[in-house]
Amino acid sequence: MVNFAQAKHKQANMADLEERQSLLGENDGDREPGKPMPAICDPNHLLHRVVVLVFMCFLGFGSYFCYDNPAALQTQVIQDLGLTTASFMQLYAWYSWPNVVLCFFGGFLLDRVFGVRLGTIIFSLFVCVGQVIFATGAWTNQFWLMEAGRFIFGIGGESLAVAQNTYAVNWFKGKELNLVFGLQLSMARLGSTVNMNIMGWVYSKVADDFGSPGHTVLGASLMIAAVTCVFSLICALILGFLDKRAERILHKEQEGTGEVIKITDVKDFSAALWLIFIICVGYYVAVFPFIGLGQVFFIEKFSFSPAEARAVNSIVYIISAPASPVLGFIVDKTGRNVFWVLIAVAATLAAHMMLAFTFWNPWIAMSLLGVSYSLLACALWPMVAFVVPEHQLGTAYGFMQSIQNLGLAVISIAAGAILDSKGYLVLEVFFCACVSALIAVVLLYFVDYLKGKRRLEP
Repeated sequence: MVNFAQAKHKQANMADLEERQSLLGENDGDREPGKPMPAICDPNHLLHRVVVLVFMCFLGFGSYFCYDNPAALQTQVIQDLGLTTASFMQLYAWYSWPNVVLCFFGGFLLDRVFGVRLGTIIFSLFVCVGQVIFATGAWTNQFWLMEAGRFIFGIGGESLAVAQNTYAVNWFKGKELNLVFGLQLSMARLGSTVNMNIMGWVYSKVADDFGSPGHTVLGASLMIAAVTCVFSLICALILGFLDKRAERILHKEQEGTGEVIKITDVKDFSAALWLIFIICVGYYVAVFPFIGLGQVFFIEKFSFSPAEARAVNSIVYIISAPASPVLGFIVDKTGRNVFWVLIAVAATLAAHMMLAFTFWNPWIAMSLLGVSYSLLACALWPMVAFVVPEHQLGTAYGFMQSIQNLGLAVISIAAGAILDSKGYLVLEVFFCACVSALIAVVLLYFVDYLKGKRRLEP
């Protein structure tokens, strides 16, 4: 009986060894039984997790690179396709429309339907297909097809960001998670920055080959940009393989996003949370639509060359890449989130007023906008967790992203219409009015102070 038990135990050990060897691509001659695997192959080792982190950061590179393709090629898109500015801004609105709803369901799809690995690959495919359709629409001069491409691209883009965060939590929870989130944000802004500064050059090179600018050149340039989405899809595939391998070696289950969405929780939201929503929408609609229209603004008002205009328009992303982790550390150490949000909103209002009413070097205003944008992102989003019970966090963040995308879609269309009919001065006054979310910040402070809990200043 003892011999039978020993034989069974030995057989089980051999099965485990064979599984381990198959996962690591080894055979009996490669490594002695029981010998530790190389650090780069060990899912528990920092070196292996660094390799995973590289693919994790590049996972969203293509999405962020292509999101602002229209902004980087604003002049070319409008001229080659014969569009009004209002029509041009539809390209941003169509990205945002699907995310008015998907912000509620992206986490659910990852947790309950696809799983993080398959979900990440599916969302990456949506990004790739959407960009290809967008480029094909430009190539064939079919604007409706370009809008359809941006809609499909939007379905994948925001949900891919949720998947990226889920991977980060699964691999780095309790270890270097804050640093990882900072690095992911920096890589995202790097993608936006590279897009702003390289797509004009790509268009010029393609135009040289085709002989003259036109919608065919525009389509070819956007198709070249789609290569970054394919690269991110490859990263999704590799990341899925590494995650599956780690799950089998470490015998662990996939963790979900942690997002529990219950629409009925909305009725329990406090006044402080609704003010946070107002601040979020009022602030972001004064930043992203402006960047989408900024290139021509700098050319017309400040007589910049197209290259100079693209460079100054991208400074918000350039600054936010290194500044976000630093400012996040400062906010964590000092607390007083409402104070920092107030500073960020006031600085953004000052930046827009400088751009609207002065001829000062726009690098000053745009640099100020870049710092304030990073500061607000670090201070505003964590405040939700201070005023909402943990079981309602998923609903609160989903609702916040949903109305943010709704605001971006509506304001993008409105900004284009204002620019067509009234010009850039009135548009800047409109953006200043949007940043009147400053009033909501003051109200938020008093609501929190009068309740005597000071929940927003940990």
